[in-house]
Amino acid sequence: MTKSITRHRLTINGIVQGVGFRPFIYALARNIGLTGEVYNASDGVKVELEGSLQNLEEFHERLRLEAPPLSTITSVESSEIPTRTDTEFRIIASHDNTSVSTLISPDVALCQDCKNELFDPTNRRFRYPFINCTNCGPRYTIIENIPYDRPFTSMKHFPLCETCKSEYDDPADRRFHAQPNACVQCGPKVWLTDQQGGPIEDGHPIEKTISLLSQGNILAIKGLGGFHLAVDAKNEAAVQKLRQAKGRDEKPFALMVRDIKIARNLATLKPDEVVALTSIQSPIVLSKSKMNTSLAPNIAPGNDRLGIMLPYTPLHHLLLSGELDVLVMTSANYSEEPICIDNDEAIERLSSMVDYFLFHNRDIYLRSDDSVVWEMGECIRPIRRSRGYAPRPIFLKQKGPSILAVGGELKNIVALSKDEKVFLSQHIGDLENLEAYEFFRMTIEHLKRIFEIEPDLVVHDLHPEYLSTKWAKDQATPILGVQHHHAHLASCMAENNLEEPVIGIIMDGTGFGSDGTIWGGEFLIGDAFKFERKAYFEPMPLPGGSAAIKAPWRTGLSYLYHAFGNDFPELPSLQGRQIKPILQMIDQQINSPLTSSCGRLFDAVAVLSGGRKEIRYEAQAAIEFMQTIRNELGTDFTLFKSNLVDTYRIIRIKPIIENLVSRILDSNSIQHLSSWFHLSLIKSFSATADQLRQETGINKVALSGGVFQNQLLFEGLLAELLRDNFQVYSHTQVPTNDGGIALGQVVIGQNYLRK
Repeated sequence: MTKSITRHRLTINGIVQGVGFRPFIYALARNIGLTGEVYNASDGVKVELEGSLQNLEEFHERLRLEAPPLSTITSVESSEIPTRTDTEFRIIASHDNTSVSTLISPDVALCQDCKNELFDPTNRRFRYPFINCTNCGPRYTIIENIPYDRPFTSMKHFPLCETCKSEYDDPADRRFHAQPNACVQCGPKVWLTDQQGGPIEDGHPIEKTISLLSQGNILAIKGLGGFHLAVDAKNEAAVQKLRQAKGRDEKPFALMVRDIKIARNLATLKPDEVVALTSIQSPIVLSKSKMNTSLAPNIAPGNDRLGIMLPYTPLHHLLLSGELDVLVMTSANYSEEPICIDNDEAIERLSSMVDYFLFHNRDIYLRSDDSVVWEMGECIRPIRRSRGYAPRPIFLKQKGPSILAVGGELKNIVALSKDEKVFLSQHIGDLENLEAYEFFRMTIEHLKRIFEIEPDLVVHDLHPEYLSTKWAKDQATPILGVQHHHAHLASCMAENNLEEPVIGIIMDGTGFGSDGTIWGGEFLIGDAFKFERKAYFEPMPLPGGSAAIKAPWRTGLSYLYHAFGNDFPELPSLQGRQIKPILQMIDQQINSPLTSSCGRLFDAVAVLSGGRKEIRYEAQAAIEFMQTIRNELGTDFTLFKSNLVDTYRIIRIKPIIENLVSRILDSNSIQHLSSWFHLSLIKSFSATADQLRQETGINKVALSGGVFQNQLLFEGLLAELLRDNFQVYSHTQVPTNDGGIALGQVVIGQNYLRK
């Protein structure tokens, strides 16, 4: 009795292009004994399979279990079609389609197979700095359009040699349809120049680069998503020279180390930190630094963490294969400008900052900064979601209309949704200059093009002066303004698949409130449809506005003046400051906007306690204040109670400052003051949440906002809330800072259109 033959057509969606998916399908089908074909289309990978029902069932099972490591299957649609009596299984050319729902793989780190070939003297790609295969290499940063085929990438400028072409065409080869495939004969090349772009004739530019770095020079090195500025991380003079050139006085520098052994010499690594470091995303991992390392002491002044990453391109591996085992690798830009990606642009913008350039001629189509993560609350959490992660989507609980969310002003990331998927862009940065704004615009157009999405609605922040808001208001598409902290709340709910109302504890530095003041210390009750502001810190004047953020002593003076009036005590932290003009600004309400910001409260308490009076990078005062106690809380605390005013609970500032000052005058150390303040916030936040639970019956709490990058506060509050039997939700897929609010804007926009 002959087995009946059936033919099925499959549409497989997810991250299934450029990740070795078609050769996997090809090999699997032939192994099972099926005939048919597979090809890329704009709406996914199409497969036609013909064979016995038993063999087809085996195919489906093994597809689920054995898919390539870089792929992500989100759906498989299957239908029966007429048989064609094929004699073999084939891979055929890509088909175009009017609908795009396939997902683009992020850029990923060099795989072990390619690394082995890179350092194998018998391999034809020995020490070739652009080695890659279907399991590794550039993706998102080189794609211009879909489907993901070589003519639509920046590799279109490099015709394949005969040997590379045979690999590219062979379904059994690891480089089958690896779009960036190349070798020394046909692919991109590297070369070295002086600071004006004049070529340095040297047959071994990478070896020469290592020598120049060893001599204390600054080099701009073109990488995967942009240029890095590199120096020898053990050379204190070179690190200081880089700080002066980059305009980065004190903010810690990221390090790239040869291997995990070197990383362990520099930092105390937890198991999940090792997993993150060695992952295909290869992010910067912020880990606890060890004492007495060989590093230059000015790598991370005043900070007990090191930002460490492993080499993720073949060029990086080559640079760290010689005498150097650790380099400073920081984004090639002046402070607050986007990272450089173009050779001519690099010479124009960086020549005054560097001694030499190491260029290559593979175009970077889209900037992509290094991602940054850390372990907090026994989980790896993103601080900056970019290379290695973007544009991998966040999957929502249900499908919805297409929304373009343009984020905020700081740490900007934009988001574009389709069905149940939210595509988050790479890190764009702070929209404070024309270059960043142009990058923002380009990223939006690129996302719309590669996913062929025209949004039904553009969602923006309420702040009228944000460049993202102004851009949104210039569009012909309908727009919706969303309150900043509502977006934080909705973002946390979205990635945790929450739909019913929750208590949102949203703590950050700045967010434009619906009442026209600056919010930032908020307890909300709400969901992705609406919210109510239920409790908040008493709004305080911020003398000089943004100037006070960079000079926390102004904020400290404002809070002290509020608590004690003209009879405030003369604390050592304010000695030598021009106090009178600041008090006049407050009294006359000149450029002194009101804020309920928890971030500003941290600044005030930190500076009055003897901490940093002026900052060189965001949240520096609060970070250093936290790190004085080395992650250990004491038992001293004060419960900051809230007063019910109308329908709001207001946490008064005066008792907080009075309690602080009494401890300062009793000669308590800054370590004790920091411990007291952190524990007081933890106890007070939990108590306020409990009051809201009693009033509303809601037992779920969502934590969001940049203040929750404070490890002591976050982990302490998480434990306290769990002890109080709350269900607690936080961020693990997008940053808790403003880099995550675009996700919240999307789900609020979708619910707005549904409503």
